[in-house]
Amino acid sequence: MGAGPWLIMSEVFPLHIKGLGGGLVTLVNWFGSWVISYTFNFLLLWSGHGTFFLYAFVCLLAIIFIYQIVPETKGRSLEEIHASLNS
Repeated sequence: MGAGPWLIMSEVFPLHIKGLGGGLVTLVNWFGSWVISYTFNFLLLWSGHGTFFLYAFVCLLAIIFIYQIVPETKGRSLEEIHASLNS
């Protein structure tokens, strides 16, 4: 799941905000990595199986979100992608 934001960022952001958007994506991605790293040991003490089921559930939610919300960008121009996001 970690590569998703980098892929989306390069495809969806227009040139005039790509720098700011890239910085925000980087911040959110690293913060999410920190949260996972920080909470992992606490969750593992709570329940070994529960920890991995919790993370698997979050990954399942991410897959559903990506499937339903993220637009297909293959063979499409930036203008076509933005038009599909605005409709």
